[in-house]
Amino acid sequence: MANTTSELETLLMQRSLTDPELLAAAEKAADYRILPEATVIKIGGQSVIDRGRSGVYPLVEEIVAVRKAHKLLIGTGAGTRARHLYSIAAGLNLPAGVLSQLGASVASQNAEMLGQLLAKHGISTVSNAGLSAVPLYLAEVNAVVFSGMPPYGLWVRPAADTVIPPYRTDAGCFLVAEQFGTKAMIFVKDENGLYTENPKTSKNATFIPKISVDEMKAKGLHDSILEFPMLDLLKSAKHVREVQVINGLVAGNLTRALAGEHVGTIITAS
Repeated sequence: MANTTSELETLLMQRSLTDPELLAAAEKAADYRILPEATVIKIGGQSVIDRGRSGVYPLVEEIVAVRKAHKLLIGTGAGTRARHLYSIAAGLNLPAGVLSQLGASVASQNAEMLGQLLAKHGISTVSNAGLSAVPLYLAEVNAVVFSGMPPYGLWVRPAADTVIPPYRTDAGCFLVAEQFGTKAMIFVKDENGLYTENPKTSKNATFIPKISVDEMKAKGLHDSILEFPMLDLLKSAKHVREVQVINGLVAGNLTRALAGEHVGTIITAS
């Protein structure tokens, strides 16, 4: 096995990129976290932003308060408007790549609106290549807003049984957290966390404070609060090995979660 940079380079030049020895050598490099003190927060589109003033204003006030002590990357979901677009586009028999672009446009609209509400506090919205400036924004104002939809566009990997893009804003925000090596990933929804059934429609729904990805799949809960592919991303992640799902409509929940309290549901990679 290679244990030096030169040996790894030799393998890279001589072997296939799927060669087992090359992959094992590449894995020996120490993990490097780019933004280890930051936290990614995903603000749900349908669960929070679509509620308008009643859902967004209190959360904006809380974000402004907590960013004094925390570095925040704030991602936005797409929500109801994206679902409407998906319905029309799927009915027109358009492919998943086109639907991905449409969903991205709505998530970007939500990011722009949230950014405008936070503008007077010096918090800006960035997109795509602008993510390279995230460290500067965090250094200056401790927060930045971005669209949660991953920019796969036409290159999104289609799901096996539907044209709905499998990697949407939950996955996009998690990928930002993992690639930057942030210390935490918090999903802000309109429920207290994960339940055994949909609490909006079932009186028998039981709250689950903590669960692993494998346990969620075994119980058939893998697509009940977060996008299914996001759980696979969590399972294979190196830096972010758990995520937290909280109710952002309850004042103080975000503040408590950022402080390390067990609010809502924690989903672990293993």
